[in-house]
Amino acid sequence: MMVESLQGTVDGVVYANEATGWAVVRLRIAGRRELVTAVGTLLSVRPGEELRLTGTWTVDPKYGEQFRVETATTILPATLVGIEKYLGSGLVRGIGPMLAARLVQRFGLATLDVIDEGPTRLMEVDGIGPVRATRIQAAWAEQKAIRGVMIFLQGHGLSPALATRIYKRYQGQSVQVVRENPYRLADEVWGIGFLTADRLGAALGIAPNAPTRLAAGLVYTLHRLAEDGHVYSEYDALVHAAAKILAARTGAAVSPEAVAAQLALLVGTGQLVREDAAGEARIFLPALHEAECGVALHVRRLLQHPGRPLTVDADRAIAWYEQQHRIHLAPLQQQGVRTALQEQVLIITGGPGTGKTTLVRGIVTIHGRKDRRIALCAPTGRAAQRLTEATGHEAKTIHRLLEFDPKTQAFQRNDHRPLEADLVITDEASMIDTVLMCQLLSAIPSGARLVVVGDVDQLPSVGPGNVLADLITSRTLPVVRLTEIFRQAQESRIVVNAHRINRGDPPIREGGRGDFFWIEKEDPEAIVALIKSLVTHHIPRRFGLAPLQDVHVLTPMRRGLLGATHLNQELQALLNPTGIPIGHGPEGLRVGDKVMQIENDYTKDVFNGDLGRIERYDEDDGRVVVRFGTRRVEYDARDLDELALAYASSIHKAQGSEYPAVVIPLHTQHYVMLQRRLLYTAVTRGKQLVVLVGTRRALAIALENQTVSPRNTQLADRLQLACRTRAAEVTSLSGGG
Repeated sequence: MMVESLQGTVDGVVYANEATGWAVVRLRIAGRRELVTAVGTLLSVRPGEELRLTGTWTVDPKYGEQFRVETATTILPATLVGIEKYLGSGLVRGIGPMLAARLVQRFGLATLDVIDEGPTRLMEVDGIGPVRATRIQAAWAEQKAIRGVMIFLQGHGLSPALATRIYKRYQGQSVQVVRENPYRLADEVWGIGFLTADRLGAALGIAPNAPTRLAAGLVYTLHRLAEDGHVYSEYDALVHAAAKILAARTGAAVSPEAVAAQLALLVGTGQLVREDAAGEARIFLPALHEAECGVALHVRRLLQHPGRPLTVDADRAIAWYEQQHRIHLAPLQQQGVRTALQEQVLIITGGPGTGKTTLVRGIVTIHGRKDRRIALCAPTGRAAQRLTEATGHEAKTIHRLLEFDPKTQAFQRNDHRPLEADLVITDEASMIDTVLMCQLLSAIPSGARLVVVGDVDQLPSVGPGNVLADLITSRTLPVVRLTEIFRQAQESRIVVNAHRINRGDPPIREGGRGDFFWIEKEDPEAIVALIKSLVTHHIPRRFGLAPLQDVHVLTPMRRGLLGATHLNQELQALLNPTGIPIGHGPEGLRVGDKVMQIENDYTKDVFNGDLGRIERYDEDDGRVVVRFGTRRVEYDARDLDELALAYASSIHKAQGSEYPAVVIPLHTQHYVMLQRRLLYTAVTRGKQLVVLVGTRRALAIALENQTVSPRNTQLADRLQLACRTRAAEVTSLSGGG
């Protein structure tokens, strides 16, 4: 779509959200008989204002032609009618429609200049005394300041939405803050990162080697490494990576020596943390350093403060549980129950079908019988729901359990106000990153027991760290590794093949319940066509599953013909062809679409990876309602970038989730992502049906590639140091691993 310019007078404001700046306005355009509808970020826009806009024309199915605003500049009104409407709109506190009319009648086209000059001449108008005149002039000056800031920020390449956020953060100091150090914005204004701040810095003439830029580049590089899972960076690697990134942004050389000098200053002022270990210097973001140290210290605290002993005969308790549930626990499961009754901290790991759920249910049942207070949690809502169903005891997300407060962005449960629990069990622990684990451990009271459950062979957390693996690797805690696939689970080809894939063996095609299929296709376009047919026709007809609710496509990558982005477009066209388009937000969303929340939003109580469906779109005010399970969540126009189409998603986004049916494309187009652990994680997401579609070569590459990208973490070493006396004791408690 071609970007065009438009200039006109605001005739009326249909909708305006002062919190976000989003507005729908009617414009009177010279040469057009009909009013034009414009939608976009238009902070404090008022009738009578003259606006100069850039944007694109779109056609709304209900309201027709609209102009979608990208940039907006306010021009003061130049006609008597425009001035009167402008002042009478409520823009300036103290001036209503009647007073606006008297002002224009007295001063004509010079009215705005008179207000600008000061309060003296305003008193020439009937009804305006000294106090009121002073208030009017002050309110006018405030409005001028807002517009001046917006014009300045937009003039340096910022969108109206970002300019609005900056103004709301710094108010009248916005221009001064941006001029002095635009890199502050990356830390202090949501939605602005280093790249945006660096663009602004270049526009303001900040030198490529300016200390503020080098400092921001170092912090940005560490944040990028954290996004890849690293808790720290080696000193030399950080210096050279930051210098390379900074040079690439401007094309000007940035010397590693200058970056190293700035790094020393940041360490000296405590803005970064340096540790020397294993013969090398390691650099941490303070929050990650504190969290990793905190995990080790809290584990030691739990080990050193045993609670009141459980007066229970473990063998009798196990026999009672087996009789109550008419089951027989395997030896490793029995060992897990005994250890949970004796030890302060226990780790349980194992693949699908190995009895983790049965073991956890036994631990919960026996502790509940002894009147112990139990708290169950998991990283995601879906995982917490599964834990509730498995144990019959309410489980919560970790954030809900710790009572996260969106207003303060802090957990209310912590070491000062710990959980009221004697036993805490957390599931899907492979998903828990270092920071969240530290928060959870800090809220567990001394004397309580902790059971950590997860599949260590799945992908590690999206956030920094490799907590579950490090807890096991440290050999400071008892570990029960379940390896036996139970007879009932052996009937499932999903379970059997997941374990075969984890060992590097090709999946079995035939037999079992008919819940696993491997279909060979070479041509990428043929794979796309088959996936579309499987999702919309074959799977629903043969297995009675609903294509929208029950069938999910998991792909190794987002880009490319077989990536999530393209597959979403193709499946949307088939499954929701007539949905009403959402007139703003991410391109392509429609009413009826299957969507995924792609970042945690604690205010709405929805989290990264949650699946929902768009139920309603109010075209008057831009609000969208999304149904997540039994909950309906409302999104403002500016919140829609938290949603993405979810007919297909990356395998990483599926961590912690289960779907009735999954379809997984595998092709050499995905070469860089073809890894055994990634495929294993994808297969274990399917509950009733898994279908692999692709090439034999891609499958072989994935099975052969067991390379796990190492993450820079120091947690295992910290645990060994903090719990030194425990290392030799736990070997005999490690069960099958």
